Amino acid sequence: MTPLNILLSESMQEFIKARIAESGYSTASEYIEHLIREDQKQAARSQLEAKLIEGLHSGEPIEVTDEWWEQKRSELLQRVHQQNQ
Repeated sequence: MTPLNILLSESMQEFIKARIAESGYSTASEYIEHLIREDQKQAARSQLEAKLIEGLHSGEPIEVTDEWWEQKRSELLQRVHQQNQ
């Protein structure tokens, strides 16, 4: 791991100390790492949502039925089988 030094106000330091005591974190580093991981997850969710919305607005709409899903599944399995040969 790489160290990172940050300057925090006294009130932020007190807040972090309280969160450590309340939430069972061992250190301030552990708490900050948790916050960063949660932010990374949120960023990934936002990126995925944007891609899904982009997909919804692309191309002609189609009706997704059980038969359509089965056809897509078969196509995918066929593609995987061809790649493994």
